[in-house]
Amino acid sequence: MKRVAAVDCGTNSIRLLVADVAPSTGELTELDRRMQIVRLGQGVDETGRLAPEALRRTFAACREYAAVIKELGAEKVRFVATSASRDAENREEFTRGVLDILGVEPEVISGDQEAEFSFTGATKELAGRDLAKPYLVVDIGGGSTEFVVGDKQVVAAQSVDIGCVRMTERHLVQDGSVVDPPGEAQIQAIRDDIVRALDLVAQRVPITEAGTLVGLAGSVTTVAAIALGLEEYDSAAIHHARIPYEQVSEITTRLLHSTHAERAAIPAIHPGRVDVIASGALILATVMERIGAREVVVSEHDILDGIAWSCALDG
Repeated sequence: MKRVAAVDCGTNSIRLLVADVAPSTGELTELDRRMQIVRLGQGVDETGRLAPEALRRTFAACREYAAVIKELGAEKVRFVATSASRDAENREEFTRGVLDILGVEPEVISGDQEAEFSFTGATKELAGRDLAKPYLVVDIGGGSTEFVVGDKQVVAAQSVDIGCVRMTERHLVQDGSVVDPPGEAQIQAIRDDIVRALDLVAQRVPITEAGTLVGLAGSVTTVAAIALGLEEYDSAAIHHARIPYEQVSEITTRLLHSTHAERAAIPAIHPGRVDVIASGALILATVMERIGAREVVVSEHDILDGIAWSCALDG
């Protein structure tokens, strides 16, 4: 077994997994998994730059993670940065800060690499389950969403610039505040962006041929937690839950027509997701409509687990 630490820094959150991994079998034993909402992608869609306050939040989380990694004695650390840092003009400032704190340089990966890590993390445990193949893995992030079709390995993948933060900032922010609840024209504008993105994805990825839809990341797991009626977030209950389209659609409609206070009162929604969960849910619902999915299989294992496995295999 090899002890590794994987960090996934996205547009909305930064997450850490420290695990013991057996490179020969792929067995992964989790030692510590944690997440913080840092909103690194704050304003990137508009300004093209990482905001100073977003960098401060992210570096504070990195310092906390560095202490955990040191305490648990990880042999190797891999830090992967995704959509927001790909898009930012000042990404070198971000890179230097992470290197100073964690001693490793963040890898600003491509959308295709991101998709491959997500697919590996999400599907490695599904082999023995009675699920139709191929899988369509959909990873709804803050700035981008990855679509990956495959069975034992990736057949086709595409990353597109629709995410819960990006859609919220692009269509639901007026005078610096999120509109609550949004009007029908604003909701339709988000839906139009999603549909255009799906048209682009369909040119490269056979999304309608998927046997099973596997949904990843905070928007999906939060919708699942609401569907399951959880009073608090329960990873074990959410992992591999199967949520029917009818529930996803109903929850999406409710979130889109609720106020900030009403969403904040739902126990399963993390405070950092209150402003963006409606957009994330709409992405999921629209994807399910497009491919005719009757349900989504929710996975708590995702890009973070894929990074950990790759970290062990890289030697």
